[in-house]
Amino acid sequence: MNKGFLSLMLVLSIIFMAACGSDDTDGKASAENGGKEKKVIFDASLPLGEGSHHAIGLEKFKEELERLTDGRLSIKLHYNNELGGEREATEGMGINTIDMGLASTGPLGSFENDFFMFDLPYLFESVEHAYAVLDSEIGEELAGKLEQAANVEVLAWWENGLRHETSSAGPVEKPSDLKGVKHRTQESEVQVDTWRAFGADATPMAWPEVYTALQQKVIESQENPLATILDVRFYEVQDHLNLTGHVYSPLLFMMSKQLFESLSLEDQAAVKEAADLSTKTQREASKKLEAEALQELEEKGMTVTKPDLEEFRKAVEPVYEKWAPKINEELIDKVRSFEY
Repeated sequence: MNKGFLSLMLVLSIIFMAACGSDDTDGKASAENGGKEKKVIFDASLPLGEGSHHAIGLEKFKEELERLTDGRLSIKLHYNNELGGEREATEGMGINTIDMGLASTGPLGSFENDFFMFDLPYLFESVEHAYAVLDSEIGEELAGKLEQAANVEVLAWWENGLRHETSSAGPVEKPSDLKGVKHRTQESEVQVDTWRAFGADATPMAWPEVYTALQQKVIESQENPLATILDVRFYEVQDHLNLTGHVYSPLLFMMSKQLFESLSLEDQAAVKEAADLSTKTQREASKKLEAEALQELEEKGMTVTKPDLEEFRKAVEPVYEKWAPKINEELIDKVRSFEY
């Protein structure tokens, strides 16, 4: 066997091994191998668990994305803040270490000041009012501001739902019933001022610490959408559910801007379309799970109180007087007076 033949075999072996090795993918971008495009799976962060309205929305997105791309693009769901809390996930998307994820508006004010608006109590008259605003040019403008500030691509405005208070301190019929109650808020000065206006002893606390703090009576009260209250099993450490409905909480579905822009225009359009097609499903799931959660929380022993909200609305007017000029008074007035 001559040296020329051995050299040829060596070259062919190297080419063969390189071709075999090219099957690996980092899950960040599409590639081709022998004319066949690889399947790319994006990691998606969500705060809640399986069966939640967060998960139902992302499962619908996955279904639509796979349909629109013939299975080339898909997602893997990472439940219960597995990839980090909402703020950390948003930061991760900003530096392209997390592909996509969900975050409530609470932590997003630290990226874009206008988002503190969503912490204002009784900003919207109803859920329908909220949908109309978020699906209008106002929602587009807010999304654009966040994209610039956090280096993310906003894919859709989804829903956390109306936030209600739970307590181990007793029922709440009027704001004075909250006087001195040790209440947890998200990390937002607007929320702190709101609950202090109600009379509570309000303290911000990171989400992963809340259940244990309630269990150990470090705090007595917290607030969240009903589906979240059920999903996190707060009924195990709280006796009372008070339907204060003080804040409508949107849910932002976002993606790393760097990753989004690395996709082909065709794939960018597919991602956007899949998110749009999933929005109705996610919102409907939120409503359905809210009704089911209320019934189940009662069955699990929580005492449900539905207070007259007029006193609560009056109690928080000083919050608007203080914060509207600091956030964006023109925007807030536009939202409150929006015709729908």
